[in-house]
Amino acid sequence: MTAPLGVILAGGQARRMGGGDKGLLPLGESTILGQVIDRLSPQVAGLALNANGDPARFDDFGLPVLADSIEGFAGPLAGVLAGLDWAAGQGAEAIVTAAADTPFFPEDLVAKLLTAAEEAGTVIALAATPHPERGRVRHPTFGLWPVALRDDLRQALTDGLRKVVLWTDKHGCAEAMFPVGRIDPFFNVNTPEDLEVAQALISEGAA
Repeated sequence: MTAPLGVILAGGQARRMGGGDKGLLPLGESTILGQVIDRLSPQVAGLALNANGDPARFDDFGLPVLADSIEGFAGPLAGVLAGLDWAAGQGAEAIVTAAADTPFFPEDLVAKLLTAAEEAGTVIALAATPHPERGRVRHPTFGLWPVALRDDLRQALTDGLRKVVLWTDKHGCAEAMFPVGRIDPFFNVNTPEDLEVAQALISEGAA
């Protein structure tokens, strides 16, 4: 498979942060979204942002902004579909998605997703981390998605499907396991308190 394109999912409603675009909040010397872009862009062949509303608010990042094609707030799968449609127009075979509020995800995310899918013989792979009680936790906004399944996904969303793993499990899904060290690499900024934690981690050089 050729190198996938990257799509950052920024379509959430950020209720616990008081609404608006969490990704535009300052973090370190950049913003949350800026940190995500810096992590994902070296891993992919091209990058776009999935977000709804006025795309001009993201002009400073210089990325294509892809709106959901499914009406209403259909969740992350609608963002995946928008990314797949964009990738199809670019002649790409697959995309890798990352959440716009998760600034410390692994720098080998794409490589491990590709390896996991190849070894399992699947076309979809999701990131996962170990969990002491549940065995593992999947992170469905961090995944490898094939362009070939975009029409299947479109139909599933039109039929009302919203839960990511119901669709991925239907098609067979590999898992790429990532260790949890001092911090959870998929720690996401949901609340003002989370943002303080993220600021502290960057100040300490821990992330």
